[in-house]
Amino acid sequence: MGHVIVTGFVSLDGIVTDPDGSDGTPAGGWAFRHGPETHGGDKFRLGELMDTGVLLLGRNTWELFSRLWPNRTDEFSTRMNKMAKAVVSHSMTDVSAFPNSTVIEGSLTGYVRSEPRTMAVAGSVSVIRALQAEDLVDEYRLMTLPTIVGAGERMFGPTDTPVHLRLASVAQTGAASLATYVR
Repeated sequence: MGHVIVTGFVSLDGIVTDPDGSDGTPAGGWAFRHGPETHGGDKFRLGELMDTGVLLLGRNTWELFSRLWPNRTDEFSTRMNKMAKAVVSHSMTDVSAFPNSTVIEGSLTGYVRSEPRTMAVAGSVSVIRALQAEDLVDEYRLMTLPTIVGAGERMFGPTDTPVHLRLASVAQTGAASLATYVR
């Protein structure tokens, strides 16, 4: 099994719902109110993973990304478009709108356990929760923004078993902080 990295925008109160405003929630767009230096380019420091790894996406996030990235031509977007993408969906069959995408055959956990490459999960709370439930997340790269959203889904749901992580790095990125936590 490859290394599994969860990436995500998180508000100061732990909310991950609608950071870009595309879901139309009342508080949506909270992550993008802090300027492009906070969210532009390789904000999660994926680096060479974009050339060698797999981006793991749920259907909703894939649909959003497929509308955003294919029409962009800057260096980061070009790498994003070339990156291998695995989509978790029981209903999708056509993923041609976003280059190098494939729908996962079988179960998510089966795919993750058999995939030798490093996988980065972007958005997709349902995918993250499924991986957390099976203890398959090796690393979190969380971009925390100085906004209190108040309501919405959190990165971490209730659990009966504590998970102990180690802070590997933290860096300021515009108004946000990017913290990397590892097992």
